[in-house]
Amino acid sequence: MRTSIRTVAFATTAVSLALLGTACSSGEAGDSGKGSAAPSASATSASAAPAARTLSDAELDKAIVEKADLKGYQVQKAGAGDVVPAAEVTTDKASCAPIAHAMSFISPGSPAATAERQVIEVPKKDATAAPEDALLGALGSQMSAVTLGAYEGQGAQEALASVKKAGAECAGGFTVTHKAEKTKVRKVVTESFTAGEEAAAFTLTSDLEGEAFVSKLVVFRQGNTLASFSTVSFVPGGVKEFPKAVIDAQAKKLG
Repeated sequence: MRTSIRTVAFATTAVSLALLGTACSSGEAGDSGKGSAAPSASATSASAAPAARTLSDAELDKAIVEKADLKGYQVQKAGAGDVVPAAEVTTDKASCAPIAHAMSFISPGSPAATAERQVIEVPKKDATAAPEDALLGALGSQMSAVTLGAYEGQGAQEALASVKKAGAECAGGFTVTHKAEKTKVRKVVTESFTAGEEAAAFTLTSDLEGEAFVSKLVVFRQGNTLASFSTVSFVPGGVKEFPKAVIDAQAKKLG
């Protein structure tokens, strides 16, 4: 979404420039271990297992990734202007809304509680780089909008199923309106990715001021919680890889 991308880009540029001089001196401890995915339960064993608990807003805020969980990343809370009501992000095809929401700091479906963070890859420090090269390096960093949503009953399973369905039905693209601004998503490619108890992953190509803009989206479920990762980068060609370190760190905290 153009508005969301610009919002993240502006915030990221400012943070990245501030970090250029301090990236190598930060002392946060990073956890990039892969989350322990719970085994798929059969209908019989699932009925015998205790129901997954629905986390509160406060519990989600503690469960979402922070700076101490990720080495080489800056983590900050999403600003008030970054998170908008689901009603303000609409699509020309109703079935595509779950993907549009997951790309926009909105947990799909009807979560009972939510938490959001901006996770920004710290650019590598190069004392010999010219200022303009340092700026380009900062803009080339990966930026992920991370959202947690806690659901009651079967809400998490249903929300993830709607995201998977959207990926299949919206492969040929769709138009999204974020607040009052329209953006064309040219295509949605379903990818293979393992995280949590079940996951959905996509590569999206959008039209950003006439140019192709490639981003990545991952949504995984752990119990009654969905974690969404919408990742952008302003290097030529856009995002080439999923932010595995960020996703693994989040899976570990939820697992």
